[in-house]
Amino acid sequence: MLKVFLVEDEIIIREGIKNNIDWEREGFLFAGEAGDGELAYPLIQKTKPDILITDIRMPFMDGLELCRLVRQEMPEIKCIVLSGYDEFEYAKEGINIGITDYLVKPVSGAQLLEVVKKVGRMVEEERQQKEFLETFERERRENVELEKQKFFRRLVSGSRTVSSLLKEGRELGMDLAANRYRIVLFQIFAGGETEGYSEAQNEAGRAVEEMAEKMPEVLSVELGLEGWAFILKEIGERSLEQILFEFLEKLRKTVETADSNLEYFGGVGKETERISELGKCFEEANSAFAYRYLKKRNRIILSGEEPMGNDEEMEFGSLNAGGLDRRAIEQFLKTGLKSQTEDFLNDYFRSFGKNVQSLLFRQYVTMDMYFAAVAMTEQLGYDPGELAARCGNVQDMSSVFATVAQAKGYLNKVLEAAISMREESSQTTYHSLLEKARAYIEKNYDNEGISLNTVAASVNLSPNHFSTIFSQETGQTFIEFLTSVRMDKAKELLRGTALKTAEVAFSVGYKDPHYFSYIFKKTQGCTPREFRSGE
Repeated sequence: MLKVFLVEDEIIIREGIKNNIDWEREGFLFAGEAGDGELAYPLIQKTKPDILITDIRMPFMDGLELCRLVRQEMPEIKCIVLSGYDEFEYAKEGINIGITDYLVKPVSGAQLLEVVKKVGRMVEEERQQKEFLETFERERRENVELEKQKFFRRLVSGSRTVSSLLKEGRELGMDLAANRYRIVLFQIFAGGETEGYSEAQNEAGRAVEEMAEKMPEVLSVELGLEGWAFILKEIGERSLEQILFEFLEKLRKTVETADSNLEYFGGVGKETERISELGKCFEEANSAFAYRYLKKRNRIILSGEEPMGNDEEMEFGSLNAGGLDRRAIEQFLKTGLKSQTEDFLNDYFRSFGKNVQSLLFRQYVTMDMYFAAVAMTEQLGYDPGELAARCGNVQDMSSVFATVAQAKGYLNKVLEAAISMREESSQTTYHSLLEKARAYIEKNYDNEGISLNTVAASVNLSPNHFSTIFSQETGQTFIEFLTSVRMDKAKELLRGTALKTAEVAFSVGYKDPHYFSYIFKKTQGCTPREFRSGE
């Protein structure tokens, strides 16, 4: 219901306008009144009406000055001015400051109501247009983010020519042209022992993205569960070293400011002058980034400057069951990817320094990691012998301890097999979650407020996590799936009922019938009217 605010210094006229129109029956809420502009201004700021009706000639602050102030601070408010005959030219000048309409006194209730309704329709149309644009932009952004992810994978894979990468990048708003480049991989964690969904992580993530957008030398790509990849470019007078230093400082401060309980970790690749070498830069960044499983967090490691040894030094002479950080192995088994196992093992072995040259130590490390993998797969419901069946039983394979390379090779099989088993188990979990999400969409598709956030919350996942899983498992973005559900329902109504197009639009969750018609034609190749008539 649109809100109306009245400003009139003559109390008889003000009371007449207020009481002689049944505002609520006519679809309006009478939000407030005042006798002059000075008194009205703070009330208008508080009530935020949609339509302001004001006299021109008033003491203390006249109607035009009030309208000027209101339009400057709240430009969405429509102003209707009441004026006498001798103020007609004065009123016309007010149009320059954004007055929507004016009426010459004396004004009947019917005249005023007619104008208020006309202005009300303008407000509704503008709101619908704004919602149309916001919905369109939200859908566009989600699709663009997924395309940017795919583009980044192609960029670092070396599977495209430089000219095609430059062209694809420009189409996605990512201008790659620069003198030199570096890649930064970055992830935010809930902190402490907390796992899973965290609204604080989402808030911090949005703050990081907003910060990166303000730096013209930075291109950001959201990588779903893996955090972000940032491409830093040297494009002006500032050196790449200066850009990197400033960006890393802003990253730290942004996360720490968002929530002191959050943790972060980053890896930075070495600089390169060539787009064709960004794949190597990514590998270097990923190698440094793998330390997030081994080292204390809240740090950003540069490739070539990886820390040697444990955070707490461990001598072989003091070796015991607690000497190795089982938590690092368990964390990698929970969240690592098969593509990261080699980097993780290299960093893990490197952290022990000369100790790995001992056969006994290699046996200990290998068995510790093997039994950690067995424990994790047992928690997922697998038989203890399943891991051994996939990669060989460590107790029967003493040859794997002979050299560091052989130990790494065997453990790489163990980790990849355990991660495969985790992913297989996740498929069942994700299938259940996606079924719940689909059921939620089927039940609420007609609610215009349904969004990625609300559906993600219904299955207790963060929006980024849900979006990644949904697109991977269904082959569609959330918006594409929701739109397809709505279009199917709309086609049923168009062919099976006599509802008008606007009524069909409202029934499937579109408040704006124009936007519904646009989406229908875009997805179905014809207008709703043409579909109904079979043209």
